[in-house]
Amino acid sequence: MNIASATEFGSNQRKYFELAEKEYIMSMSENKIKEGDKAKVSPMLTGEEDWIEGEIIDIENNPFKGIVIAIKDNLGRIFFGEAKYFVLV
Repeated sequence: MNIASATEFGSNQRKYFELAEKEYIMSMSENKIKEGDKAKVSPMLTGEEDWIEGEIIDIENNPFKGIVIAIKDNLGRIFFGEAKYFVLV
């Protein structure tokens, strides 16, 4: 029986999430997102109960966080964060 230690498990889990994030960022860039597109932002980023829809107002390639997106909703609020928190509408 092969049982992984907590350290091995954590390392494997971290590698999985890093790979999943890279694949997600690549898929976002393949979709050629651009300013003016509609997107929804996750409640995990906003702290709200539901996803919030808005217009993409800025996209930047941050050397530390990867692709960072900013949207503005119909109330004038601006939300920004890593691409993993956004879904194109």
